[in-house]
Amino acid sequence: MSPRPPRVSPPGRWVDLAQRVGSAMVILVLGTGLLLAPPWWSSVGLAILFGALIWELARLSAPSTVPLGEQFPEPRPRPGDARMAYLVALLAALVMAGTLLVSAWCALGFLVPLVLGLRIADPPLRPAFVGNAVLMALATAGLAWVRATHGQGTAWWIVILVVLSDVLGYFVGRSVGGPKFWPAISPKKTWSGTVAGWVGAVALGLALVAAGEAGWGALVAGPLLVFGGQMGDIAESWLKRRAQVKDSSQLIPGHGGLMDRFDAMGGSLAAALVMGLAGLLPTIGS
Repeated sequence: MSPRPPRVSPPGRWVDLAQRVGSAMVILVLGTGLLLAPPWWSSVGLAILFGALIWELARLSAPSTVPLGEQFPEPRPRPGDARMAYLVALLAALVMAGTLLVSAWCALGFLVPLVLGLRIADPPLRPAFVGNAVLMALATAGLAWVRATHGQGTAWWIVILVVLSDVLGYFVGRSVGGPKFWPAISPKKTWSGTVAGWVGAVALGLALVAAGEAGWGALVAGPLLVFGGQMGDIAESWLKRRAQVKDSSQLIPGHGGLMDRFDAMGGSLAAALVMGLAGLLPTIGS
């Protein structure tokens, strides 16, 4: 009689907890550096971050050498496309630096890396490339604009909202479970976790109102910013599923790429810029 094979336990519901904690730490460390740095250095840092994000996006959108039906840890574009992605990223970083440090008119130069990125993008993914690139540009400019016009308190509020939503969505979603939010794109995201993020935003808003640091508008703006972040997460998940990859890159060993860490932040910051220009973004703190 052959020996019974050892029993293998199925992965636990908290199997990726360490990665989630690492993701939150990456966001907090980079966010702290960008928010506390003097404006000039903060703008340079944002431009470099933007270039790195566009590099990941260009590689993710390019035709893949991955066999159909197989999934790899990160994108595997053709060699020529991989080299072109570096040029796209460099031009995007330079344009963002000019936009933040010289004039908003420099943003028109973003058309150059956008066109080059479209040339290497797989035709079915070209709309996704444009949409994500514009979202990243709005988010990067949005952080600088929010800091300059609404102060660091408002910028910190947005960062904390994103981290809080991610933490609540993870723990509530894994504990409560229930119907999936968008199973075809993000099979792990549940309605319970999604709603928990909105509730957390309202709770944080109430705490700020009670402390005299915000007006009642924060109770409405907070959930909207969280929803923007959740849509940013969904957008990147859809793109990765189409590209058959787990992570946008391996820039952060053990935690994937910058897009994986800043997809929700990008959605929230883009929403903050739009709301701010419409006069709907509250000022947090003095």
